[in-house]
Amino acid sequence: MQIANPIYDVVFKHLMEDNDIAKLLISTILGREVTALSPLPQERTLELQPRNFTVYRLDYSARIQKPDGEFEQVIIEVQKAKFATDIMRFRRYLGNQYQHKENTFTVRVGGREIKKALPIVAIYFLGYRLERLNAPIIKVARQAYDITTGERLLGREEFIESLTHDAFIIQVPCLRPDHKTEVEQLLSVFDQRRIQSDDEHILEVDEESYPEKYRTLIRLLHRAASNTTIKDTMDAEDELLEELANLERWIGRQEETIQEQGKVIEEKDEALEEKEKTIEKKDKALDEKDKIIEELRKQLRRSAQ
Repeated sequence: MQIANPIYDVVFKHLMEDNDIAKLLISTILGREVTALSPLPQERTLELQPRNFTVYRLDYSARIQKPDGEFEQVIIEVQKAKFATDIMRFRRYLGNQYQHKENTFTVRVGGREIKKALPIVAIYFLGYRLERLNAPIIKVARQAYDITTGERLLGREEFIESLTHDAFIIQVPCLRPDHKTEVEQLLSVFDQRRIQSDDEHILEVDEESYPEKYRTLIRLLHRAASNTTIKDTMDAEDELLEELANLERWIGRQEETIQEQGKVIEEKDEALEEKEKTIEKKDKALDEKDKIIEELRKQLRRSAQ
């Protein structure tokens, strides 16, 4: 079965617009049940001319409720290609989520309503490999320790929950063909080894190899593969990524040129400094010579007297 490639923002957005599928994907990645989900898409759009459709830069955000009734804020970033500015962009987005007034929940204490910060969980889908870690799915979990005894501290603390966060990093190129866990099996729909040789927008999957609970997601992606608007937007995303890559290469060349010019200027400055030192030595030698000549003249005048 052919499915639309979900690493593209427009396809991922289409996927997450289905609340049940979004809940399935998030709960499978987190490894815990999500009883309720309220999506808060934070997408940014870019209108492409003369094309009359929009490219989405998706930063997905949702409020989830756990079985114990508590809430969390889940943010998802999908980055198909690697750029030098990725980390700073992720940091800016994460900072915005921490300070956003809507990312709170209200509790009643002593007859008063008090707003508290939602704990944040970040999920990153990367279309490229990290520099050192090769695990396909990485969980970064907060743990608190007594620094004196080294003992791990159990229990939850609002201060820590509000100011730190867990994270999940999914390295799409590291996804394994042999699925050892349920989350790996579900995320195999992102496996770029399944790309059709003549079209990277399309992946080939065997629907029968997936459990029934995942097949709704597979079928939605299958329908998306023939959606003209989605296909056109994937083309536009490719063009945009190519333009960004060209811009980054141009900036890199400019930085190299500036660096080389800086070296030339530095070498020139060093040469001028050496020249100034030589002139200074020459001036000192001339001063010494003048002093010697003056002293000889004085001696000659005394001898003549």
